[in-house]
Amino acid sequence: MTISRWRRLLRHLAWPSWRVRRALDAAVLDAIAASIAAGERRHEGELRFVIEGGLPLAELLAGTSPRARAAALFARLGVWDTERNTGVLVYVGLADRAVEIVADRGVAAAVGAARWAGICAAMQASFARADWRGGAEVGLGAIHDALAEVAPARPGNPNELPDRPVLL
Repeated sequence: MTISRWRRLLRHLAWPSWRVRRALDAAVLDAIAASIAAGERRHEGELRFVIEGGLPLAELLAGTSPRARAAALFARLGVWDTERNTGVLVYVGLADRAVEIVADRGVAAAVGAARWAGICAAMQASFARADWRGGAEVGLGAIHDALAEVAPARPGNPNELPDRPVLL
């Protein structure tokens, strides 16, 4: 195992689930859920927000990247299963200091990779300062703005996915 793989292993072991729950208290999680609920009224997109400390050991030893983990969670959480294919998963990997956005085909190309990457970078900058609430609010606001442009809400816009963040 290389030095960089050892470092990554140690970083992931240092982020057990209890540490995630301590870093992101109930007030932050409530604010994220409220932002998702309010923003989804502006567009047809459906957001899931996932926060993970360290990867499960099998994933870590397999060398799973944050992007691959986000894609797997997109599928496992059923974010792809929305009526208009407008699901968006925001994945925050604390141990890797990574933010990934995986969007369904109904909105992915319309928003564009560069815009998604910019949103991830803004969130990462806030999270690097341990500004969890501010980073989430900036990112979610930008995502809601993008989705409102490409998939504005129509009458009878259902809430197809839970708004509460998922902590792993």
